[in-house]
Amino acid sequence: MKDPLPFLPLLLASLSATAVHAGWIDEDTPTHLRTTNSLVDGTEYHLVMSDEFNVPNRTFGDGDDPTWTALDKSDDDYSASGGGSLHFYNSSMISTTPDGMLTIQSLIEQTEWTHFDPLKKEWKKEQKHFKSGMIQSWNKFCFTGGIIEIDVVLPGEPDIGGLWPAVWMLGNLGRATYEGSTNNLWPWSYDKCDRKKQESQVISGCNKANHFGLNKEQGRGATEIDVIELMGGDSKGVDLPATYPPITLPYVDMTLQVAPGIPDNRPQSGSQPVRKIDMTHSGYATSIAENWYDNLTVAGNTSLNPFFYGTYLGVTKANEPVTRNKNQVFQADAVGAMKQLVPEHFKTPHTFRVEWQPGRGGSLDWFTKSYKKVDENGTTFHMEGDGKGQDWEHSLSIPDFALDAAMGSKIPEEPSYVIFNTAISSTWAFPYDVPDWCPKCYDCDDPKCTCSFNPGFCNMMKTGKVALKIDAVRVYQSKNHDAHGGQPHSVGCDPPGFPTKEYIKGYEYRYMRPMPFSVDDKHPLRKVKNGGGMCLNDEHCGGGGSGETGGGGK
Repeated sequence: MKDPLPFLPLLLASLSATAVHAGWIDEDTPTHLRTTNSLVDGTEYHLVMSDEFNVPNRTFGDGDDPTWTALDKSDDDYSASGGGSLHFYNSSMISTTPDGMLTIQSLIEQTEWTHFDPLKKEWKKEQKHFKSGMIQSWNKFCFTGGIIEIDVVLPGEPDIGGLWPAVWMLGNLGRATYEGSTNNLWPWSYDKCDRKKQESQVISGCNKANHFGLNKEQGRGATEIDVIELMGGDSKGVDLPATYPPITLPYVDMTLQVAPGIPDNRPQSGSQPVRKIDMTHSGYATSIAENWYDNLTVAGNTSLNPFFYGTYLGVTKANEPVTRNKNQVFQADAVGAMKQLVPEHFKTPHTFRVEWQPGRGGSLDWFTKSYKKVDENGTTFHMEGDGKGQDWEHSLSIPDFALDAAMGSKIPEEPSYVIFNTAISSTWAFPYDVPDWCPKCYDCDDPKCTCSFNPGFCNMMKTGKVALKIDAVRVYQSKNHDAHGGQPHSVGCDPPGFPTKEYIKGYEYRYMRPMPFSVDDKHPLRKVKNGGGMCLNDEHCGGGGSGETGGGGK
């Protein structure tokens, strides 16, 4: 959002730009945006956190900002099904612009480092050919329940697949990309004692004594709520199969990742769940009803997602960064929908909203903007995606009773933090039908690798203009616990009902970078710097020459 007072950004640069009137609220948030009415229960919600990103040239490296931390590490997503990350997260890829945008740049730039191979007991050279960014509020700002709104401009070109930008939330017990912290915690949302599942859920409801400040007999997890994940590309005008209403590329996924997942007779990828048994005239079954979640609703240009129903966390291989034995394997489910996008989503900010009523009796509801339009036949419909919409479209709803009925899981109740990132992965929006002769390499500077990318991807990346942009993020909560479903709302990463502080301290190594990146790290997060904002001219420094300010921070 554009700063109405141009001198303020420079005046506040030393404050890490999260100046607040009350707690986590950005003072630049307009008065009329400090409350909102729920689109589910109709009651008033009050702003508890905001960042308008009005101050330019902010930095987000570890210790630079009181709310956010940008990562400087490899995105190690290696798993039993194979790793696909092609990028290195670098905090220098993230900054704020004079027009009031947080930008996460993605570009072609090689990063090399040495990695210790525990099997061969030797140091090996590693390299990634792309740089990108992830920023997260882990263990700084967390909230449980309420409304989150994000104004987003998606990166790249709508018809070129290969980028994986996302806006999402993760329970504070797990730190995104730190697999040691999420192993057998992600994405559990299950508070019952089931001895068959106990080894798969590391903090189980069966545990009579949980150490490190955890509550006994309380199942916990690193729950995941995906506000949006982009699937870019060009389907050449052909509707994607099994989407109702028809969806084409590009689209965004809106998803709840949850465990335990449905173990048997799951829907097949590429088809909607079979809900009835078809019979021959002689009475023989020709199909079998599949198990999936009931009472999911979609509206507008949104279809239930038939292409991704979840992840099986199997027995790990010897070279993986974490271990799971045969008694610890489990199924996680992805319960979600696909929202149609248009080119305008890549040019101007669009608002995405999730209303989260946590725990038993709660729900998750996704909303996007639209406006009413009348076609030549006089039929009224909702037009979405062109930036003109002022009406909210209820894109997806997941009620808690649907989760409880299927697997006994629940709407997440974990204190959760906010994440913005753009990944580049060979397993997401990359060509599925690479010819056998293709070497399957991912270096845009190597002509042999051209066949591994979507047409135009490398040229797009070489422009240096690919960036995910966030205009603002705002979180609202209700002061009246009786006015909404689910459990009470709260702010904080370590609430009494769902503590995390002592657990994280007890397992600090799981939340820290591996060598060689951790050589200067003593704890998962560095202490936030006090002052240190750069002066741009004599006037801002209050004296001769440029240098650093002596202002304080939040």
